[in-house]
Amino acid sequence: MSAEDEVLDVVDEQDRVIGRAPRGEVYARGLIHRCTFIRVRDARGRTFVHRRTPTKLVFPSLYDMFVGGVVGTGESYDAAALREAEEELGVSGLPRPEPVLKFLYDSGGVAGKWWSAVYEVRCDLPVNPQAEEVAWHGFLTDEELTARLGEWEWVPDGRAAYERLLARRGR
Repeated sequence: MSAEDEVLDVVDEQDRVIGRAPRGEVYARGLIHRCTFIRVRDARGRTFVHRRTPTKLVFPSLYDMFVGGVVGTGESYDAAALREAEEELGVSGLPRPEPVLKFLYDSGGVAGKWWSAVYEVRCDLPVNPQAEEVAWHGFLTDEELTARLGEWEWVPDGRAAYERLLARRGR
């Protein structure tokens, strides 16, 4: 099954399920759906950063400071966060990601709106990211990440989530 054919829950502005539709249709019609964003830090406190592959349906070839993705039909945010983190990092046995915040993101016509559940997790395992998802990856210090914010082109939803995390922490 292609990513466009994956069936997602369609939700309303209050994050209540109101239907189901294939991902391609959800994006084309601008329907609201659910996503997870997981900030991954290693034992030294560095953040996992990656560049998306050019084949991604949304925001191809852009950098992201989160792993994650859409929440499947009937799946909880918590289950999706763990599944997505392990899949994208290429690991198993991660601790359960901790929820931090949630917000409704508007893509400005790119692919509709999505509820964005933001998590954090520590990964002490060696990572082996999915080649079909991740074109490049590295662990960056907070200072390195801050320096790259003005240099690299970032996924706008991840950037919005990152700014909310910083604001929440008073930085």
